[in-house]
Amino acid sequence: MKETTVKYPFLNKDIKIYEQDNGHKIVLAYKEGGMVNVSSWVKTGSINENDKNNGISHFLEHLMFKGTHKHKAGEFDRILESRGAIVNAATWKDYTFYYVTLPKGENNENFDLAIELHADMMTDPVIPDYEMGAPFDIHDKNVTDKRERHVVIEEIRMRQDQPWTKVYNNVNKEMYTSHPYKRDVIGTPEIISQVSQEEIMNYYRTFYSPENVTTIIVGEFDFDEVLNKVVKAFNWGERPTPPKRNILPDKPIEKTAYVEEECNINSSFMMFGYLGVPARDLKNLISLEMLSVILGEGTSSRLYVNLVENMDEPIFNMIDSENYSFRDGSNFFVQANFNPEYKDRAVELVKNEIEKLKEGITERELNKAKKKLKSNFACEVETVSEIGESIGYYMTVCDDLDLAEQYIPICESITAEDLQETAKKFLDINNAAISLLVPKR
Repeated sequence: MKETTVKYPFLNKDIKIYEQDNGHKIVLAYKEGGMVNVSSWVKTGSINENDKNNGISHFLEHLMFKGTHKHKAGEFDRILESRGAIVNAATWKDYTFYYVTLPKGENNENFDLAIELHADMMTDPVIPDYEMGAPFDIHDKNVTDKRERHVVIEEIRMRQDQPWTKVYNNVNKEMYTSHPYKRDVIGTPEIISQVSQEEIMNYYRTFYSPENVTTIIVGEFDFDEVLNKVVKAFNWGERPTPPKRNILPDKPIEKTAYVEEECNINSSFMMFGYLGVPARDLKNLISLEMLSVILGEGTSSRLYVNLVENMDEPIFNMIDSENYSFRDGSNFFVQANFNPEYKDRAVELVKNEIEKLKEGITERELNKAKKKLKSNFACEVETVSEIGESIGYYMTVCDDLDLAEQYIPICESITAEDLQETAKKFLDINNAAISLLVPKR
């Protein structure tokens, strides 16, 4: 077993990474206190999907809780939640992760049980047909089955009615030309209604291999003792080697894309989207995060001050910006809810504010952004669950936990001139996708 030691900011002890011969990585992080977090991160999400199986990663996430050969559906949640645990999972573009956070219990009895049950769920899901629900015709109005297939389809339909989901999906499709990121992680009712149990199990066996999984344990414990328990609990058996990724990142579009959709709403929604840099490109990624803080995060940001506080007419109800990081490139967004009467002017005002970033950043804005990012980073080691999520991100999306130690020094090194150059390089209006959702006429 290969062992690596990593210094992690704000933690009292170094983190240990153990890689077994089968490729399964186990990360142990020490955090004083009575709470522990057990999680496993799988390197699969919508990035491994296509037009025929879009949404299968998220559907599988739901079905992973439907029992194993040792435990019936519902037992996993019932046993752990009775001991004060928070049990959940999430699927995104680059990953799917499952976690348990709970008190260690007397003599670590809860902790040991969480490791055992979590490992059983990850390595031996049954996913029976009667829990999935049978495939059906999505247009058949007489189907009343309430099993998991229908739960996911109802979740999809609820999201389809959300204005922010509509405006995001439209801008996301325009930002990308061929990369799998262009698809909605949750999938479509048409696909989910037809996915078979065999397809689900084939997908599980293909991507839930030990080489694709990182298990993270955070809490106050003896490293050697817990390592032995995790190794013993995760019985992977024979698994195929996962397929090698051969996906080229998309380049930014070269001409502004504009999409406008009408809907039964009273106010209008807007989103600007730009492709940024891969998560491993830490300096440019942090620079884009700083620009997001300066442009649209909080009531002292440029967008809020200039377009909400200081406007004569009440054009914008809310406006802000965000930067999301992914393995194959980040997304920089500006999003707003505004008065439909001022549609054209609202779009121009947002364009102007983004363009002004290229004219220069003040030292006050730079210092404010650095302070905000460093504060956010420090907050990520306050609890065992936040530490687990941060480690999972660096191990799964970046493939490099050492980047966590570089984050603050790189943040400190960035200058106002760096931010100006980053804005010029990545926030060109020709590379923007613009999506509007407006009331029906």
